[in-house]
This record gives sequence, C-alpha cells and structure tokens, in this order.
Amino acid sequence: MGDPSSTADATIGAAPSVRAEYAELEQQLAAPDVHSDVARARKLGRRYAELTPLVRALDRYDAVTEDLDAAAELAAEDPAFAGEQAALAEEREQLLVHLTALLAPRDPNDSADALLEIKSGEGGEESALFAGDLLRMYSRYADSVGWSVSALDAQPTDLGGYRSVTVAVAATSRTPADRMPYGVLKFEGGVHRVQRVPVTESQGRIHTSAAGVLVMPDVAPDEIEIADDDLRIDVFRASGPGGQGVNTTDSAVRITHLPTGIQVSCQNERSQLQNRDQAMRMLRARLVTLAEEEAAASAADARRSQVRTVDRSERIRTYNFPENRITDHRIGFKAHNLDQVLDGQLDDVVAALAEADLAERLARAEAQ
Repeated sequence: MGDPSSTADATIGAAPSVRAEYAELEQQLAAPDVHSDVARARKLGRRYAELTPLVRALDRYDAVTEDLDAAAELAAEDPAFAGEQAALAEEREQLLVHLTALLAPRDPNDSADALLEIKSGEGGEESALFAGDLLRMYSRYADSVGWSVSALDAQPTDLGGYRSVTVAVAATSRTPADRMPYGVLKFEGGVHRVQRVPVTESQGRIHTSAAGVLVMPDVAPDEIEIADDDLRIDVFRASGPGGQGVNTTDSAVRITHLPTGIQVSCQNERSQLQNRDQAMRMLRARLVTLAEEEAAASAADARRSQVRTVDRSERIRTYNFPENRITDHRIGFKAHNLDQVLDGQLDDVVAALAEADLAERLARAEAQ
C-alpha cells in the first residue's frame, strides 16, 4: 500500500478538522430552527451519524496514546509495566488501522437505504425461480442485521418466481452508520449465475441460468430535482395476483423520464397515488445511479471499481448447487456453504467484498 508512517500522519492530521466539523454539527442540530427544515435536518443528521464513530475512535486513540506514554515512563523504571506498554502499543496500532479505514474516501450514498431490483434473465422459468431465491436470500440477510424489506413492485410467475421484483431495504435508528443498506449491498449489483437441476427438468440435467441485480440508493425527493415536464405518466390496470380492487381499477402507474428514457412502473399498491409515489421513488434512485455511472465514465482518472458495478450485464457470482459452492468472480472468493448463503448467511462474502473495496479506495487515495 504505501509508507505506513505517511498514512499514520495523514490519519492523525485529519483529526482537528473532523472534530471541528463534528462540533459545528452538534451546534446546528441543537438549534430549534434547523428541525423546521426537514431536508436540512436530515442532511445534518446523516453527516453527524457518519462522523460519530470516527470521533469516538479518535478520542480512544488519544486516550490510548496518553496511557502508552505513561506506561513507557513507568516501564523504564519498572520492567513489570512492559507488558502493559506492549498491549497499549498493539491497541494503538489497531486503532490506527481502524481510523485509516474510516477516513478513506467513500461513496456519499453509503449512508442511504437501498432499492434492490432483481430481474430474471437467461433460463426462462428457472431464471424467474432463481430471482425468487435471491430475493429470499437478501430478505433473510436483512432480517439478520435488523433491516426491513418492503415490496415496491413485483411481477410474479405461476411457479412462484419473479420476472421482476423491486424492494426497499431500510435501516432502523439502531443501525450503525457503517452498516447502512446501500453501503453494504451496493456490491451485489450484476449478473448472478446459477447452476442446478431445474424443477422443470425431468431428465435430471444441470442447467445454467441467470438473474440480474441492480442496487440503487434510496434518495429523498429533495435530493434530486425532477421537472414535471420531463415526465410522462400513464395509468393502467394492474395484472397478476392481488387483493380486491387491485385488478379492477386503473391504479397501476408507469412513469417515463423523457430526457433519459428511463421507465419505471408500480402496481403493488391499491391506489394510483400510492403507486405514483413508489414509482417516483424508483425513478429517483435510477437517476442518481445513472448520474454516478456517467460521472465515473467521464472522470479523467476513471477506474472501474473491482467489486462494485451497476452494470447488470457483468457476471459477478456463480451459485453451483451440485458442489454447494458460491464463487464471487471479482475477488476470487469461494466457499462451499451455498445452502447457508441462500438462507441469508452473507456475512463472509459481504466482508470479503468490503475489504477488497477498502483496499482499492486506500490505494487510489495514496496514488493521488
């Protein structure tokens, strides 16, 4: 990676500006007039939550450094304190690594909730069933980390799969700032390939099919401006399973963003207004994702991230049922616990992707 001492100097050197910003945020959030502006209060609160673990780590680093200096003086007079000195020195090194990671350049949307869209691809009904398996995998993982999952739009098939399904993944007030849905799930975007014997296969032959995943930040209406003149809104009658009233009125909504051609639709809710709100939510997420893609493509030093992609055409992972194996092709991750992964135990692969992304971000920062 680079000179450890220069990394340490840069990390500790950032402390005063971080603490100054944190103190300023505390003052602003304490002002009554701030909370009358919901958008501003949300923005300040999000940044405050991002900085809190960093400031706490800096405080701990300062305390350990002070204790280490004291232990060093005592150890010079009494060797019995040498063990304490070594333990404190090790803790300080671990804190420095943690602080360097917290200060690494990051995606501003990492603290957002996420919209997750899964679409069947090659493989017909088997692909639709696999899309359902992926939805269940992410839903169970969300449950395990305390997030909520709610459906925005779904096009189910007769056998229980999905041609397309979009869900919102939301954190709670207890979710740590570094474990927000988009920041964790953004590495899941791309083509997920499955190798197994389909339920529709009578000869027992292994087939390969795929489903595409798109992960987008769930942004608030005030975070992106969309002109009414840029929208074409169509209403139609919902299709597929639904409760009374869902399939008998023109409640489904399709919105086309004319400048980009992006089209979204929603038919899950009972009212046209609710479906319109959810469709706009999906459109905002798509537009932010598109803007990020274009910014990265036009940057002078644009480097395609090794682990993150919003390109649904890029194959990122294979799920091999005969070998009970999951393989992430971006980082060479392999594990033979596919049954557990599909049951929502994504921690190992998520951690490996996050580690690879952090190493890449630190390398880019040192190269600049």
